[in-house]
Amino acid sequence: MTDFLWTRPTSAAPVSTLLLAHGAGAAMDSNFMDRFCNAAAAQGLEVARFEFAYMAARRNGGKKAPPPRADKLVAEYQRAVQDLMAITEGPVLIGGKSMGGRVAAMLCGSASCPKRVSGLVCLGYPFHPTGKPDQWRLTPLLESRRPALILQGERDPFGSREEIEAITLPDKIGVEWLEDGNHDFGPRGRSPATWEGNIELAARKTVEFARQVIDCK
Repeated sequence: MTDFLWTRPTSAAPVSTLLLAHGAGAAMDSNFMDRFCNAAAAQGLEVARFEFAYMAARRNGGKKAPPPRADKLVAEYQRAVQDLMAITEGPVLIGGKSMGGRVAAMLCGSASCPKRVSGLVCLGYPFHPTGKPDQWRLTPLLESRRPALILQGERDPFGSREEIEAITLPDKIGVEWLEDGNHDFGPRGRSPATWEGNIELAARKTVEFARQVIDCK
């Protein structure tokens, strides 16, 4: 059984359950993940986080090995979805931070993705490796069979606003831009935007997306 880290609303029944995987280098309880999940729960979303085996091994004192290729993690993500559905009811969204969102997108393109999965949420999608804007990672998004919401910092080195607005994405993929944000949505010190404000906006847009995809089912 997958070991989930839960963040739940305190005042009402959740709008939906969002399953999140971490990025390539930071664990599921990183500062960014904690902040986003707390903000999403305050907006009415129930969030379950999990770690891929390589990251869980690091937590338990294992070797700090690099992550496997993203496509090698899809089966792990699918098991987490199945374990989540065994203990919850109602609609489920899946997604993750950076690499975790990319893996979730790959699952959404598979015929084996459970029907209860209503949509995809990517927190800083890695459109390309840093410094390599010609190596696009669009295939998981283009092949996804679920509507998607991408929350992206305008300055994200894995895909900036200037770069992404120069390409065409399918109508089922929505992008919400976080003002002057980097890969963790943080703006520069001289920006009028704040990290807290960008994270709260991302959480609010995620809840709006959850309501939208549920209503469309």
